Amino acid sequence: MANFKKATFAGGCFWCMVKPFDQWDGVKSVISGYTGGHVENPTYKEVKTGTTGHYEAVEITYDRSIISYDTIIDLYWKQIDPTDDGGQFHDRGDQYRTAIFYHDEEQKALAEKSKQTLDQSGRFTKPIVTEILPAVTFYPAEDYHQDFYKKSEQEYKEDREKSGRDEFIETVWND
Repeated sequence: MANFKKATFAGGCFWCMVKPFDQWDGVKSVISGYTGGHVENPTYKEVKTGTTGHYEAVEITYDRSIISYDTIIDLYWKQIDPTDDGGQFHDRGDQYRTAIFYHDEEQKALAEKSKQTLDQSGRFTKPIVTEILPAVTFYPAEDYHQDFYKKSEQEYKEDREKSGRDEFIETVWND
């Protein structure tokens, strides 16, 4: 267990943030949930109102002897529009903002370095607004949200298509 670490990211709707990480060797689990708010044990219904202060997020448990935090954070950037402070794609509101939640000083330093590198890359004309925040209590979402892309393939596919996320990723990240 010494090699296992956690990485926590908010990238809009958590349904779309599980599959990209879940498919990598060394990733033990990806849990959908809520973090960063002021309500204990929030429900999806509460978070969706935007009044709890929580972000929809994913908590990734990974084996750092197989996959590095640098690889995971690079994958994270390629799932989001880091210049949008109003949500992600068709999901609007504070609960859909982007953020990197660091679990230790090493993650903080790597996150800040990667953000600076991305900001200076010229890939985006607007500033990177993704926040880098200390990890706080993570509340797993209700069971029906877990592994949604596997449990509800058609709904996941339709939601992802209408969101505009894939077109953005293709346009911005397909070098």
